[in-house]
Amino acid sequence: MKAVVQRVINSSVAIDGKTISSIDRGLNVLLGISVDDTIEDAKYLKNKIFNLRIFEDENGKLNKSLMDVKGDIIIISQFTLYGDCTRGRRPSFIKALSGKEAEELYEYFISLFKEEDLNVGTGIFGADMKVSIENDGPVTLILESKKTF
Repeated sequence: MKAVVQRVINSSVAIDGKTISSIDRGLNVLLGISVDDTIEDAKYLKNKIFNLRIFEDENGKLNKSLMDVKGDIIIISQFTLYGDCTRGRRPSFIKALSGKEAEELYEYFISLFKEEDLNVGTGIFGADMKVSIENDGPVTLILESKKTF
């Protein structure tokens, strides 16, 4: 799994001009799922994101987690994170998991955050969404569940 994690002031998802989900201060997570991902990848990435210390403490240091600041989280499926652009000009998405298996893993990932005391927003899997992100900092990190080195 791959996630683009952004610290946000607010974020929302709209479909056909109607806002379906929105959050205030917290994290916007764009989640890509590969053909090799499992439940263990979801658990690992959830724990990494949940415990990331990317919010400022009283001294301006990045020492607080999402839970410490009682922030919100919005999770949006993003298969294009597994787009391979090494050849040609059109990305290949052969490494991205699709269909029912991807949707189930996406929903499982969301459920892990819902188990916590958080406001959890989501997109709709496979929908054409318009995502608004007011990045705070900006703080943006790319996380992966598998080591790539």
